[in-house]
Amino acid sequence: MLKKKFAIASYLSWSDFMPSDKTHREVKKPQITIRYLAEYMNASDRTRRTILRGCKYQPIARVVQHDEAKGVVSRFVRDYENNDFLLSEADRIRNKLADSDFERDVNDHNADYITRFATISDRLHIPEADRLAPGRAIVASLGGTKLNIVLQFKLRRLTKTNKIRVGGGMLRYAKGKPLPAAVGEWQSAILFGVLGLPGTITDEAAEAEQRLCLTIDAQSGHIYPAPTNSVSRFKNSEAACATIADAWDQIEPPSGAVI
Repeated sequence: MLKKKFAIASYLSWSDFMPSDKTHREVKKPQITIRYLAEYMNASDRTRRTILRGCKYQPIARVVQHDEAKGVVSRFVRDYENNDFLLSEADRIRNKLADSDFERDVNDHNADYITRFATISDRLHIPEADRLAPGRAIVASLGGTKLNIVLQFKLRRLTKTNKIRVGGGMLRYAKGKPLPAAVGEWQSAILFGVLGLPGTITDEAAEAEQRLCLTIDAQSGHIYPAPTNSVSRFKNSEAACATIADAWDQIEPPSGAVI
């Protein structure tokens, strides 16, 4: 029995018994979300470096996410006509039991998100179209960089000549801080371009439509459809992604980071 224990222990080092002091995890291959790519396209060179550093070296510490709030808003956009649903869901989330201060903080932030959206929901003018469940995340490869897109809902309509046009809505939110219009336009333009790539839309008869590709600022209530120059913007985004892929291996970690 002693020999067996010694044999198992011989495969381990002291580091296996010590608590991890790592602060970041390294993403080995170039990848970025549509949110950060939109910000990257509108940023200075210095801010671009900061964005890419954050994409490659991601903090291990838990970060407050708004996933539950986005799910509630998604259902509201698709199925409800008044704010009663939003306000009841905000109360439910705020009053949920929490096992830690962090969980309580997450619940409060998600409830605040929904409550804020309730105050601006009557300003939303989403184009006339069928509002559908978002489905799976969209993953595309642009210039050697993996791009991730999460929709909150899909849009689909028939034209007068029975042609299918599709798009989708994405939510952005920063408490007390409206989304810059330029960033919203970039994000919608990139979505329009990705939906135009072969194989992205499962219905071969459907085509992406600029006015159905939307970025919604849940703080201000502004909606940013893909602009008229979306095709050229998307080409610029593809070129930027190629630059990101080329530079990925040279991106240095944040000061003091333990990888």
